[in-house]
Amino acid sequence: MNNGLSDKQLKQIIDVLRQYKDIDKAVLFGSRAMGNYKKGSDVDIAIMGKNADFTLAAKIKSHLEDDTYLPYFFDVISYNTIKSDELKEHIRRYGKIILSGEKKIPKGWVETTLGEVGLEVLNGYAFKSKNFISSKSGNNELPVLKIKNVANGNTNHNDVVFHKVSFSLEKYIIKKGDTLIALTGNHPFAKTQVVGGVSKYRLPIKSLLNQRVAKIFSKEKSMLHNEILYYFFKWNNTQFHIGNQSSGSASQANISKNDLLNIPINLPPLPEQVAIAKILTVFDDKIELLQAQNKTLETTAQTIFKEWFGKYQIGDELPEGWRMFQMDELVETINGYSYKGKDLVEESDEALVSLKSFDRNGGFQTRGFKPFKGNPKDTQEVQIGDLVVAHTDLTQDAEVLGNPAFIFDNGGFKKMYITMDLVKVISIHKDISSSFLYYLMKDRAFKGHCVGYSNGTTVLHLSKKAIPEYQVFLPSNLGKVKEFSKIANATTSKISLNKDELKYLKQTRDTLLPKLMSGQLRVDEFKENAV
Repeated sequence: MNNGLSDKQLKQIIDVLRQYKDIDKAVLFGSRAMGNYKKGSDVDIAIMGKNADFTLAAKIKSHLEDDTYLPYFFDVISYNTIKSDELKEHIRRYGKIILSGEKKIPKGWVETTLGEVGLEVLNGYAFKSKNFISSKSGNNELPVLKIKNVANGNTNHNDVVFHKVSFSLEKYIIKKGDTLIALTGNHPFAKTQVVGGVSKYRLPIKSLLNQRVAKIFSKEKSMLHNEILYYFFKWNNTQFHIGNQSSGSASQANISKNDLLNIPINLPPLPEQVAIAKILTVFDDKIELLQAQNKTLETTAQTIFKEWFGKYQIGDELPEGWRMFQMDELVETINGYSYKGKDLVEESDEALVSLKSFDRNGGFQTRGFKPFKGNPKDTQEVQIGDLVVAHTDLTQDAEVLGNPAFIFDNGGFKKMYITMDLVKVISIHKDISSSFLYYLMKDRAFKGHCVGYSNGTTVLHLSKKAIPEYQVFLPSNLGKVKEFSKIANATTSKISLNKDELKYLKQTRDTLLPKLMSGQLRVDEFKENAV
């Protein structure tokens, strides 16, 4: 472990940590975990455990600094009390486990490895790019699933190529319900496209598996239940292990088939495996259903908008009673806060809503929130329900630029402020609702307009004139607009309710998963509590 600590020094630290029975796990993080430490760098340690709180962390820090002769300052924090999603992600993905508590194996469980109980790892096929087909032209072709299509826990067919299916390729065909894992990806410190990232293939169309993406399944179904595998690999403990085993550079870390086969597991009896998987699958099925419902709701509203308001362009003859509106007649735009690095802090009750809150596939997410202490303007504050637009894009394909999003969640922060990468859009017309504006800016015509108003090479920037100068054709009396707003408002409200339920379901699932996988909560206990 390249952390700048000698074996003797590391042993001293571990010996201190072992004296505290409330610690389930201790993780080295920061520069010493990343390997970019300096001679006098602090030693950053996160402690984990049900009762591993702030007081315990402070006590351990004092113990390490005052009662040992180690020539370092120590930053000891309780993982349970961290509010910053980014710091938690760093620790989870990049931290190095230095202490794992001796845990009693639950009654009836077996301590083993995945390889010993029948894990099978099927690596994808090394297709030749010259044989790829850009679009499907016949019935004997399937999309090729690459790492980029299975990253971040989801599977998709974005920008896929196709390949003819032959007898020799049949074993590489994947179908709905298969579990896939990325054998190559970013180092676990990264947040996206991480090596070891596992996904459930939920698409109805079969696909072909490309190299460095593997299908994992049980070849000994009397010992290892297929469905438990997915949740075992989603468990943070397993991700920690994979992170410690991965090799390669920061942008191309690798794991092998043997790495996966050698992963230790405390395995419940088969009936309990089945029961655990059923409990967690119920949550995932409900989540998938609500996500599909939201997508259908939004697509329906977008189709209505296109039918009612998307027929006319500049130069077209307009129906009687219609006219061109310029956006500055309808909205006001407010630029975000230009923050400095010193404004960012580990913990705060105020957060910056950044570009990272925009999902490339559409939608809003709280993981882009940055805790901060600064001096933004009151006008740059946003509330749940406010409409914001991406004014910057780190992708040269302008996947995010000009995309609108409603702020559906505050991430637990008391106040939120937009960064300079976003713009808040406020209606200044009594007959124009935020929901109407959202679907107006979701329209492809608006997207094309924004791309035309962008500049930059590495990073795309949207001109401040882009939104105010956009032209839209509407009925002069806005009667049809008000009619659509009723539909859009109802759609937005339903989507918002679904998002609240999705948040609850995900949090409950993510709380149950480690407890069920570790045996801390047994299936019978869960059933009793559920009743």
